[in-house]
Amino acid sequence: MESEATADALRVYWQPGCSSCLRVKEYLEAQGVAYVSRNVLADPLGFEELQRLGLRQVPIVTRGGRYANGQVLADVARLAGLGVPPAKLLPPDLLGERLQATLAISASGLRQFPEQLLGRQFLDRPRTVADLIFHIFNVADALVELQEGLPLSYASYNRVPAPTPEGSALRGELIVYGSSVSARIQAFFSRPHNAAEWASRADVYYGVQTLHQFLERTTWHCLQHSRQLLSLLSDAGVEPVVPMDDQMLQGLPLPNEVWDADQVRKVR
Repeated sequence: MESEATADALRVYWQPGCSSCLRVKEYLEAQGVAYVSRNVLADPLGFEELQRLGLRQVPIVTRGGRYANGQVLADVARLAGLGVPPAKLLPPDLLGERLQATLAISASGLRQFPEQLLGRQFLDRPRTVADLIFHIFNVADALVELQEGLPLSYASYNRVPAPTPEGSALRGELIVYGSSVSARIQAFFSRPHNAAEWASRADVYYGVQTLHQFLERTTWHCLQHSRQLLSLLSDAGVEPVVPMDDQMLQGLPLPNEVWDADQVRKVR
């Protein structure tokens, strides 16, 4: 939704395929808030504007010299002059079940995906199908890393698969990584966690968040990208063996859509 590009106009900086970018745009549009859209990969001016604020990440929402990280809708609401949206989190145990189910769906989709297409880019963005699959498991792994004492930085979510040894299969490398992350997540939720732990502050780069809030974000973040993976699998002409039940989406603040409406994807 475009607004007149005045100095005080609300601007949203985003990139294709970004789950939080789509979510914040949908949120503002649902509230009837006009904004200037800046796809930083297609609009050099958008990237330059972010750099002037000392920022190199998306989604970011700005107004004048102020900004909010688009991953925290409460901060975006304050910047836009809206009421802060109510936050009702699902119980941690249920979020853990959803996260583990999402990883299982993603692992199944990986096994089905035609290997010759794993290295293909599918949007106007330097991200391959293999990168997307790696990212799903990487996002989940970052939850365990945080509990092991490693703070979440922007770079944590921008890791990509290591180059595969000559002659090895990319799918095999991803399966090994995905299996190791799934095992770490299962071990994490097999341990007892009390209310005080879930209410404690999570050391994340995008704002003030509790561990419970970070778990929620990890869950819907993985789930949204898993929806994208299944969509790409369908685009490749393959019917998912393990589809995603719509009930898995209930109670989670993920985007309504899987992709930005104006983004063309192609994997074949």
